[in-house]
Amino acid sequence: QVQLVESGGGVVQAGDSLRLSCAASGHTFGSKATGWYRQAPGKEREMVASITSSGRADYADSVKGRFTISRNNARKTVYLQMNLLAPDDTAVYYCHRNLEGRDFWGQGTQVTVSS
Repeated sequence: QVQLVESGGGVVQAGDSLRLSCAASGHTFGSKATGWYRQAPGKEREMVASITSSGRADYADSVKGRFTISRNNARKTVYLQMNLLAPDDTAVYYCHRNLEGRDFWGQGTQVTVSS
C-alpha cells in the first residue's frame, strides 16, 4: 500500500538547521509532485514547500530563502532542508502526495525550535 514516512525532526535552537526526509513506497514515485506541510498547535495545516516531478519547487513566503525542497527519484525520497530555523517554525511536519485524486499523508515528524 501507499506509505509516506517522514524522519529527521528534533529539538534545535533558533538559527540551527535540520533536514527532513520523506520516504515513499507502494506507488510509482517519479511522476508525482510531493509537498511538505506543517501544523503548529492551535493552527491549521499549511503548505511549506512542494516539488513537481520535473523538480520545480514552490515555497510559502514564510520559508523562502531558508528552506529548500529536493527529491531523489532513485531513492524515492523527498527532502526538506531547513536553515535559520526560528521558534515560529515549531510544528509537526507532514509529507503529502495526491495520487489519482486521493490524498496521502505521512505520520508527521515533530520539529521544535527553542529561542
